[in-house]
Formats: sequence, structure tokens, C-alpha cells
Amino acid sequence: MRKAMRGSISVRQAMATFGSALNDALSLIVFSFLDLLDILFCFLYKILDYIMESEWRPCYCSSSPKDMITSFGKILVSESGRSKVVTLSSSKLQLEDISDTLYCRSPLLSDVSRLTVNQLCRLKSVSSRDTSTVITSRGSAVVRSSTTGSPTTTVTVNSAIIQTLQGKIGGHKSHLVPRWSDCHCADCNPISQDTLFVKAQGPPDGNIVEEDVLFIHGFISSSAFWTETVFPNFSSDAKSRYRMFAVDLLGFGRSPKPADSLYTLREHLEMIERSVLEPYNVKSFHIVAHSLGSLIALALAVKYPGAVKSLTLIAPPYFPVPKGEQQPTQYVMRKVAPRRIWPLIGFGASMICWYEHLSRTVCVLLCKNHRFWDIAFRLVTFNRVRTYLMDGFFGHHHIGSFHTLHNVICGSAGKVETYLDVVRDQLNCSVTVYHGRNDELLPIHCSYAVKSKVPRAQVKIIDRKDHVTIVVGRQKAFARELEEIWKNAKS
Repeated sequence: MRKAMRGSISVRQAMATFGSALNDALSLIVFSFLDLLDILFCFLYKILDYIMESEWRPCYCSSSPKDMITSFGKILVSESGRSKVVTLSSSKLQLEDISDTLYCRSPLLSDVSRLTVNQLCRLKSVSSRDTSTVITSRGSAVVRSSTTGSPTTTVTVNSAIIQTLQGKIGGHKSHLVPRWSDCHCADCNPISQDTLFVKAQGPPDGNIVEEDVLFIHGFISSSAFWTETVFPNFSSDAKSRYRMFAVDLLGFGRSPKPADSLYTLREHLEMIERSVLEPYNVKSFHIVAHSLGSLIALALAVKYPGAVKSLTLIAPPYFPVPKGEQQPTQYVMRKVAPRRIWPLIGFGASMICWYEHLSRTVCVLLCKNHRFWDIAFRLVTFNRVRTYLMDGFFGHHHIGSFHTLHNVICGSAGKVETYLDVVRDQLNCSVTVYHGRNDELLPIHCSYAVKSKVPRAQVKIIDRKDHVTIVVGRQKAFARELEEIWKNAKS
């Protein structure tokens, strides 16, 4: 029996090893091809943009940096790579919100070669190291700072970022209208560009609001993730006591999608403040957030430490950065988007994250034509299936999703540790973390890592649920669990 069991275990281990090696080999081939394809699409979109919009539009793989660096003021960048400030004209913008993963995404073959060389160097015990710190990227404007007797530090600012800053700060033309490759319908382009779309559900007339709850959706989603699932399943008692707000984040759903925005974490926070906290006079509130929304929720909790009553995070994308890691944003990008063809959801994340022009093509095919796909889906299913998840997926423009992914998920790599420290030491609210055991996009150790930083956090792993079905499909149970969390937060 023991020999048979050992043999079975050995076979499974061998099959797992073979499967992993096959996945690595196929991924190398596929993503090397995609690297080349993205370059071709770069040239294609340059031509199409000029034909359709009568101007050349910048991209993050551009090879022609602009002279505006010297024309519109100095660029001040700290050598630590954390508190960066860009000064253009008479205004300043902190570059700490802009992730270098936007313009530093090396091809897979280059990564493999670099890792191979590094491993050979370790094996040969090579001790000599270059004392200079150089961070460069194709199509970037360079700012150098050095002191006598000190190693030179070279920091790059991509031309696409500079052109966007030029529109925001330098008084040049801003591209507020959707691009030719984006959808032009009224739902995707609201008249008001100043506030987010907010779905508010409160007590009936005459009832006093006891507490407020803010719901924040995840990446490539919308407020319907909440309003079509848990909102209808709250008890009558909860509906009579709580005022609930579900927002479409900047760049998603029916919220504004400005073409001149960098979609930084700060911009997302400011829009939530302007759309919910200020107009509805919200003084204290509970937060429920999914995936990407968890990072925004943490930043909001840190900004309003005395106002948050409870913090519920679902599948938070928290990857602790190892000590000594010189490029935390790059580390997180490789965790979120590992460039593997399996699992498929990870392949999709890698496509969106690593390939600026291929991901734009996906948006052209799907998001720009979302009405067609919605009608087709309804015909195929005989209108029997609710399509709110599809609406959330299709309801975004490429510039918003691409920048949010890099500037919030990847760009928060150096901030989440601090946020969690503040939640642990300065906030008294309860912290509850949910994660699906079958989540193939974000592993469950992300949630356990949150608990390691905030020991009072309660981690609940839900069996047979993934990144979406952690809520969708168990909305009744989840609604009851939320009510219990809010009730216990008062005691």
C-alpha cells in the first residue's frame, strides 16, 4: 500500500513538473511572438492615429522624446525613486504616482537572457559590480543628477508621460473627447466630467440614516458588481439603516474617461471624495472593496483614519516586496502578470499589462463594439442571462484601464506596506479579508500577507470560489456576512 501511494505521488509530481515545464516553454514562444506583434501594432496605430486624428499620439514605446523637458521647466526627481517631483511651468506634479512599469516592460527573451546571465554570474561568484545606478527605457527623456565623488544616478521620464503632463500643466490642448478607437456612446462618455457615476441606495423617506457604506469594484468592472448582486439581497432592516454607495471608478463603467488623465491613485481618491464624501456629507463609513478596489480602499482608510468603521477587502492584490528588491513595481507587475499562457485569466492579465498596443486592439474589438456583443450575447442566450458582468468588462477605454493597472496596482508596490502599517497602528476599525480558494488570478497568500501585517484582520477562505464567484453566486450569504460585520463594528 505504501509503495503504491508513494508511486502515485511520484507520478503526480512528475506530471506536475512536466506540465510546468511545458507551460514555461509554450509561454516563451507565445509571448516572444506577442513582443514582436506589439511592435508591429505600434507602427500601425501611429499611422491610424495620424489618419484619424491628424496628429501623432505618444505611446510608451516611443523612440522620439520631446524637447518639452527643457522648454517647459525643470524635472526634479529624487534619487531614492520614491518622492519624485516634476516641475513644469509654475506647477508641480509628484511622480511618485506614476509607475515605471508604464514604460519599462522588457521583452520576455530579454528577461530570460538577463536571468540566465545573473544565474551564471552567481555560479561563478562574480563579485565585481557596477556602482552606478542606471534606469533607462526606450523613448525616454533623461535627467541626470550627480555630486562630486558620488555615483551618477540616471532617471528616465517617458515622452508619453511628458506629453500628458504638457496637456495638464502647460496649458496645451487636452484630449477630452474619446479617441477614434474608443466607444462614443453616451453611457461610456457621460456629459459631466467632474464626478463619478454613483449608485446610491438609502433608507425610505422618513427614515434616519444611521451609517454609510462605500462599495469599490475591481479592475475592469463597474458598480453593477455590487448593485446587481449584494444590494438586492440585503435585509429590510439593513436597507432601512444603511445608506450605500457603489461607484464606477474613474475610467470605468459610466464614469468619465478623460484622455489626458494618468489615472493615478491620487486621482481615483480625489474623484471618490468629490463624488461621494463631499456631496453626500459622508463623515464616517464602512468600506467594501474587491481586488483593485482594495488598494484604493486602503489609501482611503489611511487618509481618513478616524472615519472608517470597518474595512472589508475581497481578493486584495497585495504582494509583499522582498527586502532589497530594487524595483518593487517591476516585482509586483511580474506577480500580477507572470506572462504564462495558463491559467487563462493570468494570460489575459499578462496581455493587458505587458502589451500596450495589443491591449488597445482588444478594446477596439470588444469595448468599442460593446453594443454589438451585448445584442449577440442576448440572442445566443435568448435573453435569459444577466449581462451586468459583461457591461462592466466592456465599459472602459484603453487609456483608463492601462494606466490604472500600472499606476495603481503596480505603482502601489512601495505604498501598500505603509498603508497596512497605518491600518494596524492607527485605525481601530475591524478588518475582514475574503478570498476564493480557487482564485487563479490572485493567490490566497495575498490575503494571508495582509493578516501578517495586520494581525487583527480576519481572513476567510471560501472553498470552490474564484476571483469573481467569491461574490457572484453567493451574494445572499455575502450580504448577510456584511451585515454581521457592520453590526459587530458598532459594539
